[in-house]
Amino acid sequence: MGQRPRVAVVGAGSWGTAFACVPARGGCRVTLWARRRELADAIASDRRNPEYLEGVELPEALTATHDVERAVAGADVVVMAVPSHAFRDVFAEVVPHLGPDASVVSLTKGIEQDSLMRMSEVVREVGDLPEDRVAAVSGPNLAKEIAGGQPSASVVACADERRAEALQVAFMAPYFRVYVNPDVVGVELGGAFKNVIALAAGIGDGMGFGDNSKASLMTRGLAEIARLGKQMGGNPLTFAGLAGMGDLIATCISPLSRNRHVGEELGKGRSLEEIVAETKMVAEGVKSSRGVVRLAEKLGVDVPIAEHVCRVLYDGMTPQDMVRSLMEREARPELEGLDDDA
Repeated sequence: MGQRPRVAVVGAGSWGTAFACVPARGGCRVTLWARRRELADAIASDRRNPEYLEGVELPEALTATHDVERAVAGADVVVMAVPSHAFRDVFAEVVPHLGPDASVVSLTKGIEQDSLMRMSEVVREVGDLPEDRVAAVSGPNLAKEIAGGQPSASVVACADERRAEALQVAFMAPYFRVYVNPDVVGVELGGAFKNVIALAAGIGDGMGFGDNSKASLMTRGLAEIARLGKQMGGNPLTFAGLAGMGDLIATCISPLSRNRHVGEELGKGRSLEEIVAETKMVAEGVKSSRGVVRLAEKLGVDVPIAEHVCRVLYDGMTPQDMVRSLMEREARPELEGLDDDA
């Protein structure tokens, strides 16, 4: 893979479109795939994504198509930017057109609900690909800010150091700084789990809580992420970095965060059905929360915040009861499950 690879981005939502702009502005030829022909045509002709990234002018080097083969065939890098619940089916359409050494990069921050697989695991299973061809990108990456060229940073994780470094070069831009990390497990889990914690943070916002509450929640949420990540074989230091703490902060505090917004509306007493019906963009934490909790149960890891979020989403627990139940839990050591001596 050369300095300026050809890149295909599969998924024309807000994050897929924003990310596609990064290598395109850096001189790569980028093709963005959209499921619907009318959206692909609008992007190609107007250089705008009117449905998911309104008001942002897209670079000249970015083209769009609804034809999977046209998007993927001949690409050196294929970036998957579709929601976790659709990821497997869409990637199955991509596989027949993959080049023999094309890198596959997941932007999706979720857990597959039935299999409990991370997206890189889905890629490897569906595509029968070795782990050194599969990477993940994660970090504090709110789509609208990146599309607007605001300074940001992210992590690309891959078992193959050379491939990770090549992807780092391809994805770097004056406003988008990329770091490499071999810990694919930690990077992917951090991205998926922080969405569940952001739902809890939003619930607190909807209930009118202040900064002490949110800081406490985020810190304990990070402990849950790190406990589960460690048990899965991730590097605990990853969760102190961009794909852990960095992404958690952005998603829990920003008004641009879909997961925080859904939580806020829940905290105000609205139903999940009402909230989901009025938005066209997916809040991954809603889809992934059950998967995260089931994964933790399978591995014997305590994740009380995530468990309570699931109860609010699916079991009729009120936000008030959630707060009461969490605050009245048995006292524990702060580093339990993190420090081998604790």
